[in-house]
Amino acid sequence: MPGPKTVLILDDHAGYYAEKLGAACPGYRFVPTTDADTALKHAGEAEVLLGLAPFIPERLVAAMPRLEWLAALTTGVDNLLTMKALGPEVALTNCSGMHGPQMSELAILLMLSLQRQFPRMLDNQNSARWEKWPQPILPGKTVCILGLGSIAEALAERCNAFGMRVTGVSDGRSEVPGFARVFRRAEMKQAAGEADFLVVLVPYSKETHHIVGEAVLAAMKPSAYLVNIARGGCVDEAALLRALEGQGIAGAGLDVFATEPLPPEDPLWRAPNCIITPHVGGLSATYHEQALPILVEKFNAYARGGAAALDTIPHGGNA
Repeated sequence: MPGPKTVLILDDHAGYYAEKLGAACPGYRFVPTTDADTALKHAGEAEVLLGLAPFIPERLVAAMPRLEWLAALTTGVDNLLTMKALGPEVALTNCSGMHGPQMSELAILLMLSLQRQFPRMLDNQNSARWEKWPQPILPGKTVCILGLGSIAEALAERCNAFGMRVTGVSDGRSEVPGFARVFRRAEMKQAAGEADFLVVLVPYSKETHHIVGEAVLAAMKPSAYLVNIARGGCVDEAALLRALEGQGIAGAGLDVFATEPLPPEDPLWRAPNCIITPHVGGLSATYHEQALPILVEKFNAYARGGAAALDTIPHGGNA
Protein backbone atom coordinates (compact mmCIF):
# COMPACT_ATOMS: atom_id res chain seq x y z
CA MET A 1 0.00 0.00 0.00
CA PRO A 2 1.23 3.53 -0.74
CA GLY A 3 2.38 5.56 2.23
CA PRO A 4 0.73 8.74 3.48
CA LYS A 5 0.84 11.87 1.35
CA THR A 6 3.22 14.52 2.67
CA VAL A 7 1.69 17.97 3.08
CA LEU A 8 4.11 20.90 3.32
CA ILE A 9 2.53 23.82 5.20
CA LEU A 10 3.95 27.34 4.84
CA ASP A 11 2.13 29.70 7.17
CA ASP A 12 2.48 31.54 10.48
CA HIS A 13 -0.14 29.13 11.87
CA ALA A 14 1.45 26.04 10.33
CA GLY A 15 1.63 24.27 13.69
CA TYR A 16 -2.10 24.79 14.27
CA TYR A 17 -2.98 23.44 10.83
CA ALA A 18 -0.68 20.44 11.24
CA GLU A 19 -2.19 19.54 14.60
CA LYS A 20 -5.84 20.00 13.67
CA LEU A 21 -5.65 18.53 10.17
CA GLY A 22 -3.54 15.65 11.42
CA ALA A 23 -6.29 14.74 13.88
CA ALA A 24 -9.15 15.15 11.41
CA CYS A 25 -7.62 13.88 8.16
CA PRO A 26 -5.95 10.44 8.21
CA GLY A 27 -3.65 9.42 5.39
CA TYR A 28 -1.40 12.47 5.44
CA ARG A 29 1.89 13.48 6.99
CA PHE A 30 1.84 17.21 7.78
CA VAL A 31 5.11 19.16 7.83
CA PRO A 32 4.66 22.64 9.36
CA THR A 33 7.01 25.49 8.40
CA THR A 34 6.75 29.23 8.93
CA ASP A 35 9.30 30.51 6.40
CA ALA A 36 10.19 29.72 2.80
CA ASP A 37 13.80 28.75 3.49
CA THR A 38 12.72 26.05 5.94
CA ALA A 39 9.99 24.93 3.56
CA LEU A 40 12.57 24.49 0.80
CA LYS A 41 14.35 21.86 2.89
CA HIS A 42 11.22 19.68 2.72
CA ALA A 43 10.12 20.60 -0.81
CA GLY A 44 11.33 17.43 -2.48
CA GLU A 45 9.28 15.09 -0.31
CA ALA A 46 5.84 16.74 -0.46
CA GLU A 47 2.89 16.00 -2.73
CA VAL A 48 0.74 18.81 -1.33
CA LEU A 49 1.55 22.46 -0.55
CA LEU A 50 -0.67 24.53 1.76
CA GLY A 51 -0.21 28.28 2.21
CA LEU A 52 -1.40 31.82 1.56
CA ALA A 53 -1.18 32.44 -2.19
CA PRO A 54 0.70 35.79 -2.09
CA PHE A 55 3.40 34.29 0.14
CA ILE A 56 4.08 31.14 -1.89
CA PRO A 57 7.33 31.85 -3.77
CA GLU A 58 7.85 30.39 -7.22
CA ARG A 59 11.23 29.00 -6.16
CA LEU A 60 9.43 26.78 -3.64
CA VAL A 61 6.96 25.45 -6.19
CA ALA A 62 9.80 24.86 -8.65
CA ALA A 63 11.58 22.75 -6.02
CA MET A 64 8.64 20.35 -5.60
CA PRO A 65 8.87 17.64 -8.29
CA ARG A 66 6.24 15.49 -6.55
CA LEU A 67 3.67 18.28 -6.19
CA GLU A 68 0.14 17.12 -7.00
CA TRP A 69 -2.02 19.72 -5.28
CA LEU A 70 -1.48 23.34 -4.24
CA ALA A 71 -4.08 24.30 -1.62
CA ALA A 72 -4.20 28.08 -1.27
CA LEU A 73 -5.49 29.53 1.98
CA THR A 74 -6.79 32.60 0.15
CA THR A 75 -9.69 33.23 -2.21
CA GLY A 76 -7.56 35.19 -4.68
CA VAL A 77 -4.81 33.20 -6.40
CA ASP A 78 -3.75 35.80 -8.99
CA ASN A 79 -0.02 35.18 -8.61
CA LEU A 80 -0.44 31.42 -8.96
CA LEU A 81 -2.50 31.51 -12.15
CA THR A 82 0.48 32.56 -14.26
CA MET A 83 3.27 30.97 -12.21
CA LYS A 84 5.43 29.11 -14.73
CA ALA A 85 6.68 26.62 -12.14
CA LEU A 86 3.11 25.48 -11.43
CA GLY A 87 2.53 22.81 -14.05
CA PRO A 88 -0.89 22.09 -15.55
CA GLU A 89 -0.89 18.66 -13.90
CA VAL A 90 -1.02 20.25 -10.42
CA ALA A 91 -4.49 20.73 -8.91
CA LEU A 92 -5.06 24.26 -7.60
CA THR A 93 -7.73 25.13 -5.02
CA ASN A 94 -8.57 28.15 -2.92
CA CYS A 95 -10.41 28.81 0.34
CA SER A 96 -13.47 30.57 -1.00
CA GLY A 97 -16.52 30.78 1.22
CA MET A 98 -14.84 31.94 4.44
CA HIS A 99 -14.15 35.64 3.83
CA GLY A 100 -17.70 36.97 3.94
CA PRO A 101 -17.68 38.32 7.52
CA GLN A 102 -14.42 40.28 7.37
CA MET A 103 -14.85 41.56 3.83
CA SER A 104 -18.42 42.67 4.54
CA GLU A 105 -17.38 44.48 7.70
CA LEU A 106 -14.68 46.41 5.85
CA ALA A 107 -17.08 47.38 3.06
CA ILE A 108 -19.61 48.67 5.59
CA LEU A 109 -16.88 50.44 7.57
CA LEU A 110 -15.80 52.26 4.41
CA MET A 111 -19.37 53.13 3.40
CA LEU A 112 -20.17 54.56 6.83
CA SER A 113 -16.85 56.39 7.09
CA LEU A 114 -17.20 57.94 3.65
CA GLN A 115 -20.75 59.23 3.92
CA ARG A 116 -20.31 60.46 7.52
CA GLN A 117 -16.91 62.02 6.66
CA PHE A 118 -15.15 60.20 9.47
CA PRO A 119 -11.63 61.30 8.38
CA ARG A 120 -12.80 64.90 8.79
CA MET A 121 -13.90 64.06 12.35
CA LEU A 122 -10.46 62.62 13.12
CA ASP A 123 -8.77 65.70 11.68
CA ASN A 124 -10.97 67.86 13.89
CA GLN A 125 -10.10 65.75 16.91
CA ASN A 126 -6.38 66.22 16.23
CA SER A 127 -6.88 69.99 16.16
CA ALA A 128 -9.38 70.05 19.07
CA ARG A 129 -12.03 71.48 16.79
CA TRP A 130 -15.76 70.99 17.59
CA GLU A 131 -17.68 70.92 14.30
CA LYS A 132 -21.03 69.38 13.41
CA TRP A 133 -22.69 68.65 10.09
CA PRO A 134 -25.73 66.61 8.96
CA GLN A 135 -25.11 62.87 9.22
CA PRO A 136 -26.44 60.68 6.37
CA ILE A 137 -27.74 57.21 7.18
CA LEU A 138 -27.69 53.96 5.21
CA PRO A 139 -31.42 53.03 5.21
CA GLY A 140 -32.95 53.75 1.82
CA LYS A 141 -29.60 54.00 0.05
CA THR A 142 -28.82 51.73 -2.91
CA VAL A 143 -25.66 49.65 -2.88
CA CYS A 144 -24.67 47.97 -6.13
CA ILE A 145 -22.28 45.03 -5.77
CA LEU A 146 -20.16 44.21 -8.81
CA GLY A 147 -19.63 40.44 -8.68
CA LEU A 148 -22.02 37.96 -7.06
CA GLY A 149 -19.95 35.37 -5.21
CA SER A 150 -20.23 34.24 -1.61
CA ILE A 151 -18.68 37.47 -0.27
CA ALA A 152 -21.25 39.53 -2.17
CA GLU A 153 -24.03 37.43 -0.67
CA ALA A 154 -22.65 38.01 2.83
CA LEU A 155 -22.41 41.75 2.19
CA ALA A 156 -25.93 41.86 0.76
CA GLU A 157 -27.32 40.19 3.88
CA ARG A 158 -25.73 42.84 6.09
CA CYS A 159 -26.72 45.73 3.82
CA ASN A 160 -30.32 44.52 3.85
CA ALA A 161 -30.16 44.51 7.66
CA PHE A 162 -29.26 48.21 7.46
CA GLY A 163 -32.36 48.83 5.34
CA MET A 164 -30.46 49.38 2.11
CA ARG A 165 -31.62 48.44 -1.37
CA VAL A 166 -29.16 45.93 -2.84
CA THR A 167 -28.51 45.41 -6.54
CA GLY A 168 -25.80 43.44 -8.29
CA VAL A 169 -23.94 43.05 -11.56
CA SER A 170 -23.18 39.61 -12.97
CA ASP A 171 -23.30 37.69 -16.22
CA GLY A 172 -23.30 34.39 -14.36
CA ARG A 173 -26.31 34.74 -12.06
CA SER A 174 -29.65 36.38 -12.83
CA GLU A 175 -31.52 35.95 -9.54
CA VAL A 176 -29.86 35.96 -6.13
CA PRO A 177 -31.64 36.01 -2.75
CA GLY A 178 -31.34 39.40 -1.08
CA PHE A 179 -30.81 41.32 -4.32
CA ALA A 180 -33.60 43.57 -5.59
CA ARG A 181 -32.20 43.35 -9.12
CA VAL A 182 -29.25 41.78 -10.93
CA PHE A 183 -27.91 43.68 -13.95
CA ARG A 184 -25.87 42.17 -16.77
CA ARG A 185 -22.38 43.55 -17.26
CA ALA A 186 -23.61 45.23 -20.43
CA GLU A 187 -25.95 47.24 -18.16
CA MET A 188 -23.23 48.25 -15.72
CA LYS A 189 -23.46 51.97 -16.45
CA GLN A 190 -27.17 51.90 -15.63
CA ALA A 191 -26.48 49.94 -12.44
CA ALA A 192 -23.73 52.35 -11.39
CA GLY A 193 -25.93 55.34 -12.18
CA GLU A 194 -28.64 54.16 -9.78
CA ALA A 195 -26.25 53.40 -6.91
CA ASP A 196 -25.27 55.45 -3.90
CA PHE A 197 -22.41 52.99 -3.32
CA LEU A 198 -20.69 50.85 -5.95
CA VAL A 199 -18.78 48.00 -4.30
CA VAL A 200 -16.27 46.07 -6.42
CA LEU A 201 -16.07 42.36 -5.56
CA VAL A 202 -15.18 40.64 -8.85
CA PRO A 203 -12.13 38.38 -9.18
CA TYR A 204 -9.31 39.95 -11.17
CA SER A 205 -8.82 38.64 -14.71
CA LYS A 206 -8.31 39.88 -18.26
CA GLU A 207 -12.08 40.32 -18.48
CA THR A 208 -12.30 42.41 -15.29
CA HIS A 209 -9.19 44.55 -15.82
CA HIS A 210 -10.36 48.17 -15.42
CA ILE A 211 -13.97 46.99 -15.41
CA VAL A 212 -14.62 50.19 -13.46
CA GLY A 213 -13.21 52.78 -15.82
CA GLU A 214 -13.96 56.23 -17.18
CA ALA A 215 -17.42 55.33 -18.52
CA VAL A 216 -18.66 53.64 -15.34
CA LEU A 217 -17.29 56.42 -13.12
CA ALA A 218 -18.93 59.04 -15.36
CA ALA A 219 -22.24 57.21 -15.00
CA MET A 220 -22.14 57.42 -11.20
CA LYS A 221 -23.96 60.17 -9.34
CA PRO A 222 -21.81 63.03 -7.99
CA SER A 223 -23.09 62.03 -4.54
CA ALA A 224 -22.07 58.37 -4.94
CA TYR A 225 -19.08 56.50 -3.53
CA LEU A 226 -16.86 53.75 -4.94
CA VAL A 227 -15.59 50.97 -2.66
CA ASN A 228 -12.97 48.57 -4.03
CA ILE A 229 -12.16 45.53 -1.88
CA ALA A 230 -11.52 43.16 -4.81
CA ARG A 231 -8.25 43.76 -6.68
CA GLY A 232 -6.59 47.02 -7.65
CA GLY A 233 -6.53 46.18 -11.34
CA CYS A 234 -10.34 46.05 -11.44
CA VAL A 235 -10.42 49.85 -11.24
CA ASP A 236 -8.75 52.32 -13.60
CA GLU A 237 -6.94 54.30 -10.90
CA ALA A 238 -6.05 57.19 -13.21
CA ALA A 239 -9.71 57.60 -14.16
CA LEU A 240 -10.71 57.32 -10.50
CA LEU A 241 -8.25 60.05 -9.54
CA ARG A 242 -9.74 62.34 -12.18
CA ALA A 243 -13.25 61.59 -10.91
CA LEU A 244 -12.24 62.39 -7.33
CA GLU A 245 -10.38 65.58 -8.19
CA GLY A 246 -13.16 66.73 -10.51
CA GLN A 247 -15.89 65.87 -7.99
CA GLY A 248 -17.44 63.45 -10.44
CA ILE A 249 -18.08 61.17 -7.46
CA ALA A 250 -18.25 62.00 -3.76
CA GLY A 251 -15.41 59.74 -2.63
CA ALA A 252 -13.78 56.33 -2.63
CA GLY A 253 -12.78 53.67 -0.14
CA LEU A 254 -9.87 51.59 -1.43
CA ASP A 255 -8.35 48.50 0.14
CA VAL A 256 -6.57 47.23 -2.97
CA PHE A 257 -4.29 48.81 -5.55
CA ALA A 258 -2.61 48.04 -8.86
CA THR A 259 0.76 48.34 -7.10
CA GLU A 260 1.08 47.14 -3.51
CA PRO A 261 2.25 48.50 -1.19
CA LEU A 262 0.90 51.75 -2.61
CA PRO A 263 4.00 53.90 -3.33
CA PRO A 264 4.35 56.99 -1.09
CA GLU A 265 4.37 59.25 -4.14
CA ASP A 266 1.09 57.87 -5.52
CA PRO A 267 -1.46 60.72 -5.78
CA LEU A 268 -4.24 58.51 -4.41
CA TRP A 269 -2.76 59.05 -0.94
CA ARG A 270 -3.71 62.72 -1.22
CA ALA A 271 -6.86 62.41 -3.33
CA PRO A 272 -9.91 64.26 -1.94
CA ASN A 273 -12.41 62.16 0.00
CA CYS A 274 -10.41 58.98 -0.44
CA ILE A 275 -9.96 56.47 2.40
CA ILE A 276 -7.07 54.05 1.99
CA THR A 277 -6.63 50.78 3.88
CA PRO A 278 -3.61 48.47 3.36
CA HIS A 279 -5.28 45.40 1.77
CA VAL A 280 -6.70 44.09 5.03
CA GLY A 281 -10.16 43.13 3.77
CA GLY A 282 -9.63 39.39 3.87
CA LEU A 283 -7.74 39.36 7.16
CA SER A 284 -9.15 38.09 10.43
CA ALA A 285 -7.67 37.43 13.86
CA THR A 286 -9.32 34.00 13.64
CA TYR A 287 -8.44 33.30 9.99
CA HIS A 288 -6.89 29.91 10.75
CA GLU A 289 -10.00 28.85 12.65
CA GLN A 290 -12.26 30.01 9.81
CA ALA A 291 -10.21 28.10 7.24
CA LEU A 292 -10.01 24.82 9.16
CA PRO A 293 -13.45 23.30 8.35
CA ILE A 294 -12.99 24.11 4.65
CA LEU A 295 -9.57 22.45 4.67
CA VAL A 296 -10.81 19.37 6.50
CA GLU A 297 -13.47 18.87 3.84
CA LYS A 298 -10.95 19.33 1.02
CA PHE A 299 -8.29 17.01 2.47
CA ASN A 300 -10.79 14.25 3.18
CA ALA A 301 -12.23 14.61 -0.32
CA TYR A 302 -8.75 14.41 -1.84
CA ALA A 303 -7.99 11.28 0.18
CA ARG A 304 -11.13 9.64 -1.21
CA GLY A 305 -11.03 10.69 -4.83
CA GLY A 306 -7.89 12.64 -5.67
CA ALA A 307 -7.96 15.84 -7.72
CA ALA A 308 -11.25 14.82 -9.34
CA ALA A 309 -12.93 15.24 -5.95
CA LEU A 310 -11.76 18.86 -5.61
CA ASP A 311 -13.25 22.08 -6.96
CA THR A 312 -10.11 23.05 -8.85
CA ILE A 313 -9.17 26.35 -10.49
CA PRO A 314 -7.87 26.35 -14.09
CA HIS A 315 -4.37 27.80 -14.35
CA GLY A 316 -1.42 28.08 -16.69
CA GLY A 317 -1.37 25.23 -19.18
CA ASN A 318 -4.67 23.73 -18.02
CA ALA A 319 -6.68 26.97 -18.24
